[in-house]
Amino acid sequence: MQSLKTFSRWFIVALTLSATAGCSSWVYRINIPQGNFLEQTDVDKLRINMTREQVLYVLGKPVAEDAFDKNTWHYLYSFNHGRDNEQRKSLTINFENEKLVSLSGDYEQPAEFNTPLEQ
Repeated sequence: MQSLKTFSRWFIVALTLSATAGCSSWVYRINIPQGNFLEQTDVDKLRINMTREQVLYVLGKPVAEDAFDKNTWHYLYSFNHGRDNEQRKSLTINFENEKLVSLSGDYEQPAEFNTPLEQ
């Protein structure tokens, strides 16, 4: 009889803990930045006709290269995913004939973008 009471108590404790474990608002989640953190000053260094290597030097390796279009790179950044103060930024780089031709996304196009670097 005593072992049945002990088992019942442990069963209730285990059931309660497993039920509350699913409540994500009660569980602390650490903020982990995901992707490429870029600042506008980094993007301002980009110029038309830069090579892929030059873009890699300035921005680093992209989070994703388009599997169907090798001429498109995606730089993505996410912080505080799923929270009220979530931050997301993206930058898409397009190449043509191995040279940078355009960029789009959440960053302003550099004022000097259409001025190629001196060769």
